[in-house]
Amino acid sequence: MSLLGVESPDFLEILAHLDLEVLWHPSLANTSALQREQLVQRILTGEQHLDILCVEGSVIRGPGGSGMFDTEAGRPKKDLLAALARCARYVVAVGTCASFGGIGADGDIEATGLNFAGQKKGGFLGEAFLSQSGAPVINLPGCPCHGDVIAGTLGHLCANTVPSLDAYQAPLEWFGLLVHQGCVRNEYHEYRVEERRFGERGCLFFYMGCRGPIAYGPCNKILWNRRSSKTRVGVPCLGCTQPDFPQPHPFFDTPAIADIPLELPSGVDRAHYLAYKSMAAAAAPERLKKRQTGV
Repeated sequence: MSLLGVESPDFLEILAHLDLEVLWHPSLANTSALQREQLVQRILTGEQHLDILCVEGSVIRGPGGSGMFDTEAGRPKKDLLAALARCARYVVAVGTCASFGGIGADGDIEATGLNFAGQKKGGFLGEAFLSQSGAPVINLPGCPCHGDVIAGTLGHLCANTVPSLDAYQAPLEWFGLLVHQGCVRNEYHEYRVEERRFGERGCLFFYMGCRGPIAYGPCNKILWNRRSSKTRVGVPCLGCTQPDFPQPHPFFDTPAIADIPLELPSGVDRAHYLAYKSMAAAAAPERLKKRQTGV
């Protein structure tokens, strides 16, 4: 659905420009169950090429590894997915659930990502999986993933190039920076002018559960609807691009000891952070303390 919202070019223009044919999608295809089954058989026999397999949602293995909690024509969808993945030139996990397991990963449905189970590589397809092109699964995390990221990745693959990937096999072009980078509240964060309630302009990291300094993603680089992001409208980043999403503790709360968050910004030493933030708070300009936007 986020892909349908892309602009300049729009979704149909992208398909035409990249010479892409959508073989099937549950929300876009106008085919019968029989036609879908015939399409699958053509792919499995090699009669129909499958250049890019995009998978949305986690792989359901329950109960007891049978996969019968999620079926297609009476058979586990996980078996169909495994067969199609072996045929595809490229495999793309669209969204955090397909990438890492996401919602349901710790439940009875035994959900997992295609190539990762949380932070651990392996997932459903196994640690050694490579698609027909020799590439690993390309992960596009996010809940949802931004449509521009999906479109950009498809552009790479249609040119037979795999974008540079990080340790979680997500494209560095979009997932190589923290959500915190580009946040309009950065100056408040540096001087530790923090908020304990919604509606103010200060930093949401210290008390309100914002994971912007921890989570990697393009949310403040590629704005939603080209105008906004969670932190720009005063909502804490939920870290939806991270392998451990959703987190086990409440979203709008920052676990801390002596007012120091248990999770610190990436690459920061706890002792130095404590000393630096104490000095920074003491040096905070009055205009920040008063939440003034002008001089």
